[in-house]
Amino acid sequence: MQVYAGIDLHANNSYLGVLDADGRRLFKKKLPNDPEMILGGLDPVKKDVAGVVVESTFNCYWLVDLLMDNGYRVHLANPSAIQKYSGLKHSDDVHDAFWLAEMLRLDILPTGYIYPKEERAVRDLLRKRGHLVKLRTSLSLSLKNIVARNCGQVVKQNEIIQLKRDLVAPYLEDNEDLALAGKVSKEVIDCLTDRINRIERFVEGKIRLNSRYQYLTTIPGVGRVLGLTIMLETGDIRRFPKVGNYSSYCRKVPSRWISNGKSKGKGNTKNGNKYLAWAFSEAVELARRYSPEVQAYYNRKLQRSNRMVAHTAVAHKLARAAYYIIRDQVSFDPGKLFT
Repeated sequence: MQVYAGIDLHANNSYLGVLDADGRRLFKKKLPNDPEMILGGLDPVKKDVAGVVVESTFNCYWLVDLLMDNGYRVHLANPSAIQKYSGLKHSDDVHDAFWLAEMLRLDILPTGYIYPKEERAVRDLLRKRGHLVKLRTSLSLSLKNIVARNCGQVVKQNEIIQLKRDLVAPYLEDNEDLALAGKVSKEVIDCLTDRINRIERFVEGKIRLNSRYQYLTTIPGVGRVLGLTIMLETGDIRRFPKVGNYSSYCRKVPSRWISNGKSKGKGNTKNGNKYLAWAFSEAVELARRYSPEVQAYYNRKLQRSNRMVAHTAVAHKLARAAYYIIRDQVSFDPGKLFT
């Protein structure tokens, strides 16, 4: 007898619901998020379990890994695509668990991608690098504004973050209060820069662009770090049937509802991968400085719209190019993209 299990996962507990092949509810349990308790809850039906559904949440991977390591066939449910029964009056954690199992039984479960365990830690380490970069940028802009506001001088970003010399202190040395503000800001910025560099060296020493992704660095604006970020965040390119699916996952397509030429709202713009969105946005800023083709395309868009529209248009182009480069393993060809 086949059975189907659904687990509604929370921060400190989980609700387990098990159905048989006819949709009858066999049992339900509230379990603490303890590996032995979770496995013990499933143990009575382990031989008959056709699949276990876990909802994709911020803390789902420990449970996914636990179940897969113990021989269960795991499905990661995509919560943004799941719909409740029409007209449902009541819903709680127990109903949610059984509904996950029911969708699997009916073969209507919208699933997400289970990222390979072997590369997940390195991907998360690069995400931490991105977090540190954002913190450093925030501090750099704050320090830049202090100098501009009090001294009327413009300090470049590269001058603020460089480690060898403190080029900011001379601007603020005449005022004791401002000098201290500049000093502590620069110390934290230097500390973040050191940690960012340490992560980059570690990641580059541990992992390289594999053969399927080796041509990513031919894209204008994509260097080693961005190439590794795109590779690790993309995963298996075959999970995207078309280039539009990949562009949408990178958050580089518009999300508007239009009827008869009028705007009727917009969809969830946060669907997709924010780290890929960031990577291609960073690539745009570098590409339009050093690539004549990208710069010309950006300027044409800028003449007809505004800076943000032009920036997004280039990022969309680069994301589409990355899809074909990874899928077909070819080098970047500006003639195919910006003509």
